[in-house]
Amino acid sequence: MILKLDIEEFNNLLRQANRQKSKDVLSLEIRKLQTELTKLIEENKIPQINPTNVVSNSSQKYYEVKLNNYGWDQTTTTMKLYVTLKDVHQLPKEAVTCNFTEKSFDLHVLGLNNKNYSLTINNLCEDIDSDKSNVKIKVDMVIISLAKKVPKYWSHVTSVEKRIKESKTSSVPDMSEDNDPGTSLMNLMKKMYQEGDDEIKKTIAKAWTETQEKKAAGITDYS
Repeated sequence: MILKLDIEEFNNLLRQANRQKSKDVLSLEIRKLQTELTKLIEENKIPQINPTNVVSNSSQKYYEVKLNNYGWDQTTTTMKLYVTLKDVHQLPKEAVTCNFTEKSFDLHVLGLNNKNYSLTINNLCEDIDSDKSNVKIKVDMVIISLAKKVPKYWSHVTSVEKRIKESKTSSVPDMSEDNDPGTSLMNLMKKMYQEGDDEIKKTIAKAWTETQEKKAAGITDYS
């Protein structure tokens, strides 16, 4: 199959490329070819890639599925992502591909139970070595190994998750001795009320009501 051979050839070139700009150009071209391959599969111009089906149905459609759930684990040198896909180990090797750049990876699983799966992350938390990163197939699972350029633990998988966490941390009220404790506590309770679930909101509202009633009655709580 010509498209598959082209993709394989570009992947070989990507592994040999040294300059980052060349790697990015090759990765973009690989994605274009994979998109074209996916369209051909949907139009039934090539056979379905699924050895578990004995009878091929020429009118069968393939559905695109964007993956966003995965588990992860890490060492100081490697970040591993675990994607669970039933029967993925029964696919031919060429049906599972993953392209890497310094800040991203693009996983494609074609023809698995009438579906084409993809997982793309374009904003990794830190830089990776695309040449040393790889993808492996296990029973009902795809393992993506990202080789870290700088050996250290990552706080998150993506830079977006990191920024969200940092913004939430910076929005916590300052409870230092220099600030009015009453004001800081009120700000904290307000934040908890805005971000909490119904049960938390009910609890805070009840505490607030009781406090106001005590103030109105001239009762001070020293507990």
